[in-house]
This record gives sequence, structure tokens and C-alpha cells, in this order.
Amino acid sequence: MDYMYITVKLVTAFFGLWFMTKLLGKKEISQLTPFDFISSLMLSELVGNTIYDREATYGELIFALALWMALSLLLEQVVQFLPWLSTPLSGRPDIIIRDGRIDERAMRRNKLDMHQVGMMLREQNVFSVQEVAYAIFETNGNLSVLKTSAADSVTRADLRLTEKPVQLPRILIDKGFIEKEELQEIGRDEAWLLRELQAQGITHLADVIYAEWSEEDGLYVQRK
Repeated sequence: MDYMYITVKLVTAFFGLWFMTKLLGKKEISQLTPFDFISSLMLSELVGNTIYDREATYGELIFALALWMALSLLLEQVVQFLPWLSTPLSGRPDIIIRDGRIDERAMRRNKLDMHQVGMMLREQNVFSVQEVAYAIFETNGNLSVLKTSAADSVTRADLRLTEKPVQLPRILIDKGFIEKEELQEIGRDEAWLLRELQAQGITHLADVIYAEWSEEDGLYVQRK
């Protein structure tokens, strides 16, 4: 009887969640806002406990699904009538690179470091901060990128030029700290890096938010 009862409740929960998802129009998991993510976790915990708890009746499972759906629909309707609630519930996009410069405060607000930003930029096929005019950290954790006009110009193929070797830019300094492994990858040492910084009038590492190196463009440094 226990197996049959679990089966009935599991099938009910499966179709109930499917119906709720279709009715509420929930987004894919990669597009969930923080509120949607927490809501999904709570719902899965609620349904899971109800299914395998012998003392939880079938009626309680139906009631839990119906109540959760009603609350979700009510909240969406409230947000429609009170748009100012959307920001507290879902957050708001934050510009972390503005006019080609990294916004240190925005980075701290979103608890980001340059390695995380670099990964998200590479997912947008951007391999250097110098190519970015604006980068917006979205509420779902994705990064939207607007390239500079120079980076978005015609390609070598458009001009029918011969191909050039492509080098991957390396992050050498992140918030004043030297990335020693990256230095080793390009065959340089800290003494070389310090000389390069001094050539640009920088004497203290703490003054550097971000520095990257590419064989084509050399050392790019952004100060505080």
C-alpha cells in the first residue's frame, strides 16, 4: 500500500508541477531570477516531503500544490499592479563595465572578480576588456555585452587580408594582486611586470584594478 500510495502522490505531483509550470509561464532554469530560483527550491522541497511522508495525505498534497499556485499567481498579479515590487523581488541589472572602464563598486556589489567576468565575456566571444564598451550583469546571472565600435568593425576576411596568429589575452593583475601562474604562462616574471607598470607611471600594485597582457596590444592597465 505504501508503494501504491507513493506512486499515486508522485504521479499527481508530476502532472501538478507540469500544469503549474505551463500556467505560470516559468522560464528556463538559466533564465530564472533569484526569487524564481528560491521559489523553485521551496516548491521541490514541499512536494518531496509531502510525497514520502506517510502522515501526509493525498488531500494535503493537492492542497499544497493549489495553495502554492494561487500564491504565485497572486504575486504576479500584485507585481503587475505595483511595478516597484519587481526590483526588490527580481533585482535589477547592474553595469559593471561602463565606457570601457571596470566599475569597481558594481563588482563589489555583485561579488564578482575579474576571472568570473572574464569567463562570462568569453562566453560572449569577447576575450579582452578593451573590446567592451558596456557590460551589464543581468538579474539571471548572465552578462550582456556591447562592444566598442573598433572591436565591432569589419573583419580581416571582409578586407581579404591574410590571417594573423591569435593570442589569448592573460589577466596579470586583479585588484592589486599579481596572477603568478598567468605570468609563467607568458614566460615573464614579476620584475618584468613591475618594469612595465613603472613605464606607465604606476609604482604601487594597489593602484591597479585590472591588468591584462596580449602579444598584439601589450599591457593594458586600468587604475583606480
